[in-house]
Amino acid sequence: MTKAKTLIKKIKHLYGNSEDLCTRIIKIGKKNVGILYMESSSSTITISNQIIKALDFIKNDLNIFDNLYQNIKNKIFNSQISTTKNENELPFYLSSGFTIIIVDNEPEFIVLETRETLDRGITEATSEPILRGPKDSFTESHSKNLGLIRKRIKDPNLWFISAKVGRRTKTKVTIGYLNDVVDQALITEITNTLNKINVDGILDSGNIHEYLSKQSSSFPQILSTERPDLTCQAILNGKIVILVENSPFALLLPSVFTDFIHTSEDQFQKAANINFTRILKIISLFVTIFTPAIYIAITTFDQTVVPDKLLISLAVQREGVPFRTAFEIILLMTIFEVLRESDIRLPSNMGASMSIVGALVLGQAAVDAGIVSPIAVIIVAITSISSLIFSDADFINGIRTWRFIFIFAATFLGLTGIIAATLCFVLKLSSLETLGVSYLSPFSPLNISSQKDSIVRFPLPKLFKRPEYLNKKNIIKQGGINEK
Repeated sequence: MTKAKTLIKKIKHLYGNSEDLCTRIIKIGKKNVGILYMESSSSTITISNQIIKALDFIKNDLNIFDNLYQNIKNKIFNSQISTTKNENELPFYLSSGFTIIIVDNEPEFIVLETRETLDRGITEATSEPILRGPKDSFTESHSKNLGLIRKRIKDPNLWFISAKVGRRTKTKVTIGYLNDVVDQALITEITNTLNKINVDGILDSGNIHEYLSKQSSSFPQILSTERPDLTCQAILNGKIVILVENSPFALLLPSVFTDFIHTSEDQFQKAANINFTRILKIISLFVTIFTPAIYIAITTFDQTVVPDKLLISLAVQREGVPFRTAFEIILLMTIFEVLRESDIRLPSNMGASMSIVGALVLGQAAVDAGIVSPIAVIIVAITSISSLIFSDADFINGIRTWRFIFIFAATFLGLTGIIAATLCFVLKLSSLETLGVSYLSPFSPLNISSQKDSIVRFPLPKLFKRPEYLNKKNIIKQGGINEK
């Protein structure tokens, strides 16, 4: 049995004679030429037009028999062609949509790129909608995602390096950065972390999120986005982007707390409008975390801090309610979280209806039945609405976790518990860091020059330097280096 037939039989056995593994033997002169490809991941039209036709043309050329391998390699119609001598690499190429050509008595195998387009086209971002700015978003196509970044940053210093992660999936993970801006030690640290991941497979960027976040926290330490414009802005600021094959979400690091307050359209609107929105988000953050806890504290432990008229009004509303205030709030907050999760998981045409039914019908029915007080429904409504201003799912989950921590602290210790929980909250955030950057930068440690785009954004003409907590070189955005 010839080499081509033997290897084809071996690979068929390796794949358990899978029905999508296609093989073909073409006899050219005295040699057999074997063709292997996966019908499920390869383009049969490309294979027919570029490979089969080329081999048929070569077969009729009488001058090629002396060096059949080189003639096939030089005359095949394909823009991406490579060779390998390692048989163990062939399953990876087959599963990735490549076509393999085996020539008898030749130590090398010809590998041709014939992948089928199995991803959706470039569409508008769904998780981060904006009013003004680019509408395109990342897709599951790794090459398209790199192209969306390349077409915005046309600088040769934009480097991409890749690694394969996952024993079985061998998922391509690409690290993108500006070579003349980012410290190479950070790239080495990320690469080493990726190389140490020892799992069967990586299917999405969320799988490696926890490996890169080395400290435990309910708040995300790495920003995830599907917007190429936001990604490019982060790269220009000196951040590192990580793209994972088959994932439409990119990871940006190092990320700080204020990054989750910003939006991708902050660079496309006037500073005054952006500052109003950011301040509104900060107020909403405090409202959604502290409001339920403060309500529990002042109605259960610290009534003296409440004016008498307001205290009487609260007492009248709670008349006839059989449960304690803390139980009311926890019950309503739990129901809201169930409704929020249901709204996310259900189809869009059903989710809105369920939310309206849950919020209006259940809330009103609970008040009429005397299970909860009207003021408790108002408190939970204000808390819930304030959390909807944030779009990042991980950040919302962090808010939810700390909201319940504050609720339980107020339930047992009142305002004293809230103060203690606040100290723990600040200490926890202060202790977090990613790639050596403090999570509360530029406030802790305080960096005055980086305050121009933290909570309040200065006009764009004044933002000519990258944040110093990201880049110690103090490189000017417009180009060049301004050493201190």
